[in-house]
Amino acid sequence: MEYIRDYFLCDGCQNKDFKRIYTFSLRFHGINFSDDLIYDSITDEMYQCTTCHKIFTKDQIDEGLTVIKAKHKMKE
Repeated sequence: MEYIRDYFLCDGCQNKDFKRIYTFSLRFHGINFSDDLIYDSITDEMYQCTTCHKIFTKDQIDEGLTVIKAKHKMKE
């Protein structure tokens, strides 16, 4: 059985290699019944092109992969 492998490519330089970048933060907010602040821990995951260093979110990559899937389905 034949198979096709297609890659998400950086739209800046057409590179297919990315490295994962994390940012860690805390989001503070008040609550109605107290003067104390509570916080949420937030981890953002992004991907950086190893050639031109352009950064993509996971959602942008998922959208790009959806386009690739649609392109190959139209060829059938």
